[in-house]
Amino acid sequence: MSVFYRLLAGSLLALVSGIAPAQTPVVAAAPADSADPARQLVARLDLDRYKTTIKSLTQFGDRRQGTARNRAAVDWIEAQLRSYGCTPTERVIYDFQPPAPAQRPAGVAAAGPRLPSTQASGGGRLRGNRRPTGVNNDSLRQPAAALRALNREPSVPGERQQVYCTKVGTVRPDEMYIVGAHMDGIGWGEAANDDASGTAIVMELARIISQPDVKTERSIRFVLWNNEETGLNGARAYIAQRQALQGKEAPAGSGRYPEPRWLGMIQHDMMLFDHGMPRADSTMHPEQRPEADVNIEFQSNSKMSAESQKLAWFLATANERYATDYPAAVGPHMTNTDSAPFQDLIPAISLRENERGAQIGAGWDPQWHQPTDLFSTYGDKDFRLGLNAAQTTLSAIALLSGARLPVSVAGER
Repeated sequence: MSVFYRLLAGSLLALVSGIAPAQTPVVAAAPADSADPARQLVARLDLDRYKTTIKSLTQFGDRRQGTARNRAAVDWIEAQLRSYGCTPTERVIYDFQPPAPAQRPAGVAAAGPRLPSTQASGGGRLRGNRRPTGVNNDSLRQPAAALRALNREPSVPGERQQVYCTKVGTVRPDEMYIVGAHMDGIGWGEAANDDASGTAIVMELARIISQPDVKTERSIRFVLWNNEETGLNGARAYIAQRQALQGKEAPAGSGRYPEPRWLGMIQHDMMLFDHGMPRADSTMHPEQRPEADVNIEFQSNSKMSAESQKLAWFLATANERYATDYPAAVGPHMTNTDSAPFQDLIPAISLRENERGAQIGAGWDPQWHQPTDLFSTYGDKDFRLGLNAAQTTLSAIALLSGARLPVSVAGER
């Protein structure tokens, strides 16, 4: 590893360790040489491959949990991860029983109409123009007959499965970062943005990190959560089953750690659409806005708020150095995605197209949970925003995990 790369990694890691102020994410410009493994790995990302992975996920429709199309998507994801050499590849199996609808006690009158809220989910204020948001449950709003037929099967309670794979560290196999996205969707579309766009990022990162010439000092786990849309149930099941296993060698003396100690969790959820605030007439700008950015969120009222903020700034610094097109913005209102169950346990952040509560929740993405969330809805400017999120996480996780390449590849002298 070059002297420059060691200094770069050390300066960025200072943001996480607390040595440098979290509010100072910018470091000096990097020389454009091949001695930087993070830059080499980012160069292996490709827009067309990213788009192809999203397109492949849409063959399963909206991938609603509890359906055959969801199970087929899990199988396909696992087969892809195995083909990348991302092993061990394993599954979390759990039971999901939807909660019974709330019943109003006898003799209690229904509540009157609610006044419009000014508070956003996760904290912060709703501002500017807004439009109604919700989940489409009307099959007839999907005009494509073939897609309507594919999405017809309803969800049923019972067993659920989700898949993950692990890049085992060469120096600290007992420590790992978790990189995740949810693969399920709803709305009678193709769930191309929510969340094939995030799933494709995690799969592309798993592909690149798993290449034979890439070594990492710490382990990295790539998880494709299920049941996000029903209340983050897949992430909650993972924690319930595996939290107590952290850092335990099994079998004793083997040097193998089925569940390395969690160092941080990075989630990706809705990565494509940053067209700005709805206009006064509720219409949207047809193209990605030039000032679009990758939102990196932590939750300011979590028990790990300070550590999560440092991790968020770490990724923002990596974006400044390695992302090609769109900058990053750090925000304090992470909510409604699979990093939330981790937020009081470890540093946890999420990457998104916009702030989840105050922006996406206020109509900044009209495709959210709608039949229009189709691959064909988005253009290359949209897909490139997702690619920049991938560049951001890949470079950061390369630094955090101590990634390295052979001298002949890295260009080290």
